[in-house]
Amino acid sequence: MAEARFPWREAMAFGFGHLRLGPDAFWRMTIRELSAAASAHGLQANDPISRESFSALQAAYPDKGDENGD
Repeated sequence: MAEARFPWREAMAFGFGHLRLGPDAFWRMTIRELSAAASAHGLQANDPISRESFSALQAAYPDKGDENGD
């Protein structure tokens, strides 16, 4: 079975179009914050992400500090 990918197109459409967020605000949001905003507008995710998928995302996209090293 193919692993489901995060629906970035839909997330961006919701964040930019519906919430009218600027790119900086959208990309600083956590998935949990975006999910809370979506649920406040009657939208809900079907399935939670698996631990393995989350770990793979963390490895592929590690958190990086800002320009000051924070």
